[in-house]
Amino acid sequence: MLKTLLFTLIVVAAAVVLLSLRLLLKNDARGPMQHIGASKAMRERDIGCVESMDARERYERAYRPHASEKNRA
Repeated sequence: MLKTLLFTLIVVAAAVVLLSLRLLLKNDARGPMQHIGASKAMRERDIGCVESMDARERYERAYRPHASEKNRA
């Protein structure tokens, strides 16, 4: 039982070290970018972060003339 537990702990520790090796050896010590807007493929498809898309729509709505204002002029 103790041998199995020790073996499992060693395997898990080795897996953690091997999986984090890239982060440990990089100079800037940051992981891959998780923001959707940073992905080139997503930008090509005009897909962005929900927060960014919402901010863009709010900005456009704030400066877009309303239909009722067009009819008055």
